[in-house]
Amino acid sequence: MKVLITGVAGFIGMHLANRLFRDDVKIIGIDNMNDYYDVDLKKARLEQISHNEKFRFELLDLLDLRLLKDLFKKEKFDYVINLAAQAGVRYSIEQPQKYVDSNITGFLNILECCRHYPVNHLVFASSSSVYGLNNSMPFSEKDHTDHPISLYGATKKANELMAHSYSNLFSIPSTGLRFFTVYGPWGRPDMAPFIFIKSILSGTPIKLFNNANMERDFTYIDDISEAVTKCCYKKATSSESFNNESPENAISFAPHRIFNIGNSKSINLLYFIETIEKELGKKAKKIYEPIQAGDVLSTYSDTNRLEKWIEYKPKTSIEKGVKLFIDWYKKYYAC
Repeated sequence: MKVLITGVAGFIGMHLANRLFRDDVKIIGIDNMNDYYDVDLKKARLEQISHNEKFRFELLDLLDLRLLKDLFKKEKFDYVINLAAQAGVRYSIEQPQKYVDSNITGFLNILECCRHYPVNHLVFASSSSVYGLNNSMPFSEKDHTDHPISLYGATKKANELMAHSYSNLFSIPSTGLRFFTVYGPWGRPDMAPFIFIKSILSGTPIKLFNNANMERDFTYIDDISEAVTKCCYKKATSSESFNNESPENAISFAPHRIFNIGNSKSINLLYFIETIEKELGKKAKKIYEPIQAGDVLSTYSDTNRLEKWIEYKPKTSIEKGVKLFIDWYKKYYAC
């Protein structure tokens, strides 16, 4: 089997490659290595996987359709896992064009390649951001996702719709995964868990928005990479329970599925910070700020459908996950 991972130098991409190495698959990884955050961290992630003889990396941007088609034509992929995207809710307010280019045009190019060079299954990263200001807890795939409050969330919603149309028109089995606040070793520097650890160790104050009255469904990276792997191998099918008169956006008459992938627990930010403080043996300096544009108060995933689909069950507690993250951080940054 041959698998393409886009965004392989990213946080989830690197961990997913390491998980897939345990199976008898060949992995081609691509990434444009952009400078949205520390490129050296991306290079260090690649070093963690490049030694494996089952892996090959190619520097490639999804916007380069010609080179992307050449790759698909040459490699004849069995599975495609699309993780490449311009990430970050707040950055999408500052640089909207980057999100349209990467998340819309780039994803369209992936779909076009899957159309002309058929694959067994396309798995792609969506986000809990599609739920917007949904007040129904926990977030269920049955909930409406028509009102995202950031352009980032809107692009992820668009990805789900684009994949569905291609599944219908060209019989491309596709599965979208709505990730909920993934954290762990090799994590992204722009995300809260990384920022909290860095700030506490350096003595820099942490800005807590909405006066810290926020909750997130923190999900450890190993639980994510295991679930993505299982979803990859179980390709999307049409749903017999789909009802045209009362349609759901997570199932379809086409071979298309959408799943939440989280920890099914909503953790208060202050508790998460307290867990870090206990592990570090150091208190955080806190600054309380109003809520920022694009932020949601709480995320909380209902993963019942994923549990039934692949027997998904996250195993990593917040306490264990935070410890593993901090252990990596101290070793990587020699502190």
